[in-house]
Amino acid sequence: MGERQEPQTPPSGFRGRVLASGDSQVSNGNIANIITVVRILLAPLFVWLVLLDGGEHGLWRFVAAGLFIAAIATDGLDGALARNRNLVTNSGIILDPIADKILIGGALIALSLVAELPWWVVVVILAREIGITLFRLAVLSNRVIPASRGGKLKTVLQAITLSSWLVPSWVLLGEWVFTLNWVLMGGVILVTVATGVDYIIKGVRAPTASS
Repeated sequence: MGERQEPQTPPSGFRGRVLASGDSQVSNGNIANIITVVRILLAPLFVWLVLLDGGEHGLWRFVAAGLFIAAIATDGLDGALARNRNLVTNSGIILDPIADKILIGGALIALSLVAELPWWVVVVILAREIGITLFRLAVLSNRVIPASRGGKLKTVLQAITLSSWLVPSWVLLGEWVFTLNWVLMGGVILVTVATGVDYIIKGVRAPTASS
């Protein structure tokens, strides 16, 4: 959710600082990037555990939900470390948002594979995420698009909602949790689509770098 700043010292492979702060050369294998990679690697693991549970809502489902929550909750940790210890690298700037999208996408697909979430929801959300990523790559080279608070709200709402869907709390609390989950998911769909449209409008209207 926290965005990394541009690196001040260009990294050179895996040589340089890993944990220490300073202004010297930074390794691509620094602690912030390691955390980001670990977050990415947790995605296939929790997806596999959801499928292993097979809709039984047993131990493996709770473990899968715990891994997702841990991975998504540490979203700001890697970015904060990179900024505070001057460990920002180009690879980290690229990997950080990718990690969020892989985690969110993995959770959506896992829930659909066990028939708990309609595929149209997955298509709408992932189409927005992939579409905006492609749009950003297409226009970012010559346009300056301001950061959107709505985008951060979207990510937080997605994280909370998918955590609620993954944790089978209805087993203990009752079926009213299903209603809550769908209210949350409705909010996710609205915010996801609205922020996507807003970003495209801002991108089209944004001045070019040469302006």
